Amino acid sequence: MGMPAMVNRTAASGAGAGSPRRSLAAAGPRYGERLVQLLLGACAAFSVAVTAGIVLSLLSGTVDFFREVPIGDFLFGTEWAPSFADARFGVLPIVVGTLNIVFWSLAVAVPVGLASAIYLSEYAPRRVRRAVKPMLEILEGIPTVAIGLWALVFLRPLAEDVFPFLPWNTPTSVGVAGVAVGLLIVPLVASISDDAMRAVPAGLREGAYALGAGKMRVSLRVVFPAAISGVVAAIVLAVSRAVGETMVVLMAAGARPSLTVDPTDSVQTMTAYIGQTATGDIATGTVDYYTLFAVGALLFLLTLGMNMLAIRLVRRFREVYE
Repeated sequence: MGMPAMVNRTAASGAGAGSPRRSLAAAGPRYGERLVQLLLGACAAFSVAVTAGIVLSLLSGTVDFFREVPIGDFLFGTEWAPSFADARFGVLPIVVGTLNIVFWSLAVAVPVGLASAIYLSEYAPRRVRRAVKPMLEILEGIPTVAIGLWALVFLRPLAEDVFPFLPWNTPTSVGVAGVAVGLLIVPLVASISDDAMRAVPAGLREGAYALGAGKMRVSLRVVFPAAISGVVAAIVLAVSRAVGETMVVLMAAGARPSLTVDPTDSVQTMTAYIGQTATGDIATGTVDYYTLFAVGALLFLLTLGMNMLAIRLVRRFREVYE
């Protein structure tokens, strides 16, 4: 009795195997999906076109600038005075001013941002995380002109009171501006690093706890190394954000190009020069006018290089979990 039933089931399965399979593809064209695909492709092409337009606009003015000024004098000169009668076009002073801002901003943003990310990822209860993370990210939405004014009227006098032994000879300083920019990019470092740490599989944490490790050791020895690619990407993106900041450094860092590393000195950055000169009365077609394009092109190359470095580091240190 059992054998015929088995034969019948086998025959039925064989008949089913020989029958044509039902295709998972749609019977007819889906015009809605094609429209969405075309729209997404158009957005991607528009982004590429905008980037190409920016590069071409900068390139035209930069070529005209280097017809008048040797590229060696521009890149390695130590005096920047393009508007003077005896003009000097050495870009090093404003490049050094930009790097000073980046250094002081990272000195604030990296420890504060990473500590915030570790707390939110490993220590904070769910209710606290839901309240703290949006409040932290609100800081990035504050207008930069308001942060620049706050740095000028609050941070600068506070720094003079806290460090009275330093020579505060100018109302603006690169150190104060760098701290203000650092507070501005803290949410960027904290948010991306927190997302990277929360993406680490729970099995790594549980295995470390099973071996007797404490929460601090698990956070620093297990979670942080596993999320290092995201942390590196957050820091490099923060550097790009600090390099491109304009209003805070324009208001709080000053406008005196100088080769200095003194945090109390006034400096001029590349973005501050562009923001200050582009709104002034400069004649179109002059060398002074073309300096805007040369400095903008150099700034574009610096930012592009940092983003390419971020991509390379992320690919090198990326951990893939299955």
